Amino acid sequence: MPVQQPSDHFLFVVAGGRRDGNSEQLARRAALRLPTGATQQWIHLADFPLPTFTDARHGEAAWQPLAEGPGRALLEATLAATAIVIVAPVYWYSLPASAKLYLDHWMTWLRSPGINFKARMAGKALHGISVSSDGDPTLTEPVKESLRLTAGYLAMHWGGFLLGAGNRPGQVMTDAPSVAAADKFFLP
Repeated sequence: MPVQQPSDHFLFVVAGGRRDGNSEQLARRAALRLPTGATQQWIHLADFPLPTFTDARHGEAAWQPLAEGPGRALLEATLAATAIVIVAPVYWYSLPASAKLYLDHWMTWLRSPGINFKARMAGKALHGISVSSDGDPTLTEPVKESLRLTAGYLAMHWGGFLLGAGNRPGQVMTDAPSVAAADKFFLP
């Protein structure tokens, strides 16, 4: 296993309609091979309900300071991480709504006074781990590209996209190529 700085802290942000679903199982398998000394935190977005996103960029409403609660907890966990791993199944060729809402709130954090979100995200890594039931990996490109472009916009390191195959619960762990890819995902 590669040795990295003990300060490496991976935040696994789990989005999806099922606990311990295929994407989470694949991510947990990949997490077994994190660099020596790395720490990890797992957050299920279902446990952190965010309010509907309101785009205040061009209106008269100002960006609201972040109150205590789920949004503040997610912001603090995001900023504390050196690597963010979005763990999300492919739903209708896209990210699940909870993952998209989490990323939408990044826009609020970008514009909220005193957070300095963009500068603090620069240099962190962004990874994606997903499972699709469709046999055509090109159909997952919107998910991968959404995350890759987000990383680029914030000057983050794109850590890559792990795609597994599975439909029924647990099926991804019986797919040898998915498991083999997970075992190598966090290796340099």
